[in-house]
Amino acid sequence: MTNTIEEIRLKIEEEIKKPLEIASVVDIVQNSILLGYYLRASDIHFQPREKFLVLRYRIDGITHNFFNIPIELRDEIISRIKILSNLRIDEHFAAQDGRFRFFLDDNNYFDVRVSIMPTYYGENAILRLLVSPGQKFTLENLGLSPRDLEEVKKAISRPYGMILATGPTGSGKTTMLYTILNVLNTEGVHIITIEDPVEYAIPGVTQIQVNPQTNLTFGKGLRAILRQDPDIIMVGEIRDDDTATVAVNAALTGHLLLSTLHTNDAPSAVVRLLELGVEPYLIASTVNVVIGQRLVRKICEYCKKERQIKEIEIESLKELLPQRTLLELKNVKNVSYGEGCKNCNNTGYFGRTGVYEVLTIDDEIRELILKRSSSAEIKEKAIERGMTTMLEDGIRKVINGITTIEEVLRVTHE
Repeated sequence: MTNTIEEIRLKIEEEIKKPLEIASVVDIVQNSILLGYYLRASDIHFQPREKFLVLRYRIDGITHNFFNIPIELRDEIISRIKILSNLRIDEHFAAQDGRFRFFLDDNNYFDVRVSIMPTYYGENAILRLLVSPGQKFTLENLGLSPRDLEEVKKAISRPYGMILATGPTGSGKTTMLYTILNVLNTEGVHIITIEDPVEYAIPGVTQIQVNPQTNLTFGKGLRAILRQDPDIIMVGEIRDDDTATVAVNAALTGHLLLSTLHTNDAPSAVVRLLELGVEPYLIASTVNVVIGQRLVRKICEYCKKERQIKEIEIESLKELLPQRTLLELKNVKNVSYGEGCKNCNNTGYFGRTGVYEVLTIDDEIRELILKRSSSAEIKEKAIERGMTTMLEDGIRKVINGITTIEEVLRVTHE
């Protein structure tokens, strides 16, 4: 794999060093996407600067600069991307969105979603590589602890109710929902999704794309879906009061409904639904489980080393962790870290896993919802009832040598 990456890197380097009249823009774009695939990048950025076009890759959630391409090739590269995506090559002052299929060979391919935006130094192109996560992940390998895995499995085995995944953009919510859908996707059920956009095709599932131009919003689409005899519904995101109301009513009338919310943690999702005008008794009777999540980078197995844990690190976590996890951390003499090597692009990290908090809506939590309690009160009660917070789950992964304290603190913003 490392050799393949090096070969493609060299090809791009050679091409951008050639005299402009013989440099192949087709090869540069082709190899840039191929390199992104082998680097496991989620996004490729072609960003214009004053004197060159920067080629950057987002790997494991972090963006890295790779090449400075001569500015003279900028317009040709953007035009090539537009041609692949069926976009207008004569339009330079409007945002354009498109997609195309990239073939690795005759049988293997993935989709690339393209966004072109005019900027001060020229057009900016962002390519999202839609290498389907649904086939790679099972509930068992998403990084859920045994307790959290059990709670999620219980929630998805119920015939109706709501399952919510919460977290900021890029925290793995879509992957979580797609993985759950893959578990539920059997011959005996009818699954319909409404998404913005549809990122990955799931065989046997009816998937609908939101389209504001035809007034097909989440709320209106969801109303239409209910007349299509579904058993399970996935709504890409609950953004407004209309979608929230229809979603809750769908869950109340015998459907299992999966969706996402943008909140910082699992207990805040309940408060967000209240803010969107959903009555407390409806939330209490429909929500089965809320999964709060973030993605942390895993330590690279190729250059993994151990170091002694510092007293100051334990001290800094004193206020944030429950006593049980703090004691576990104190008993650990060494923690792991990545030294940096060719395999991980000298970052010390390779791949990502989730850190979670799974809030199960039981009778005691229902009582708090009915009283319109704050998210802090709900969180306190949930921890008392056995919920582990994202920070706590992250520190457990530090103890098990999966990630580092710095990485857990970076994504949980403590």
